[in-house]
Amino acid sequence: MPGAAGVGAVSGAGEGSGAPGGPGAAGVSGVGEGSGAAAASGAARAPGGSGDGGVSGGTGGSGGSGSPGTARGGKIAAAAVNQASVWNVANLLTMLRLLLVPGFVALMLADGGYDPAWRSLAWAAFAIAMITDLFDGHLARTYNLVTDFGKIADPIADKAIMGAALICLSGLGDLPWWVTAVILGRELGITLLRFLVIRYGVIPASRGGKLKTLTQGVAVGMYVLALTGWLATLRFWVMAVAVVLTVVTGLDYVKQAIVLRRRGIAERRAALEESQG
Repeated sequence: MPGAAGVGAVSGAGEGSGAPGGPGAAGVSGVGEGSGAAAASGAARAPGGSGDGGVSGGTGGSGGSGSPGTARGGKIAAAAVNQASVWNVANLLTMLRLLLVPGFVALMLADGGYDPAWRSLAWAAFAIAMITDLFDGHLARTYNLVTDFGKIADPIADKAIMGAALICLSGLGDLPWWVTAVILGRELGITLLRFLVIRYGVIPASRGGKLKTLTQGVAVGMYVLALTGWLATLRFWVMAVAVVLTVVTGLDYVKQAIVLRRRGIAERRAALEESQG
């Protein structure tokens, strides 16, 4: 009986055996194998059938797996796709933010750290870092550009630019050290907490957490600039709001982590009792 036409995925390799099939559309490597049904990663391809849209457009046999050369070609193509995906626009923005950290510190401390011109340039570097932070995660999720590198590098870049700004400001005497300790302690503590409870689930980012991040960025940016008069007073109150949000959202994350852990332990215990019963 003729098999159905299959559509190739990334590796374009279907599996199985059986009767002749119809035409199949190959994926990236365009490799089909002779069965009427396609496997998860590829397309079915009958003997004598034709494949469209594939890079290599290879033909399949009439049963079993394909030739070693065909299998190796599919794996090489898939590996190349995975490797190239690391160099996407979202990861490039994250790398840019990491590279901005030493540049920001150099600008911030240039000429003793109190020159308005250098501080303005430091503010520009900080603002670019904050803007890229808003876009890289959105781009990665929207266009399916999420990678292991991005998962690790993105939070590191976020903490690095914020930590560098806070430490520089406190070192220059513009911001009390206790403010820096509260903000950085909260950020590092919540990051560690997420890793500790990840076996039970993921603590989602809350609206309060996003508002906290925005307020922190605005407050720190205002302190980076050499502001005077009423603007200097305004930045004090914006920073006060940022500190309050930092503490409140941190406590909320701790509460979520406790609930998540208790629920996870209860579910595991119930599953164990069910399996033993």
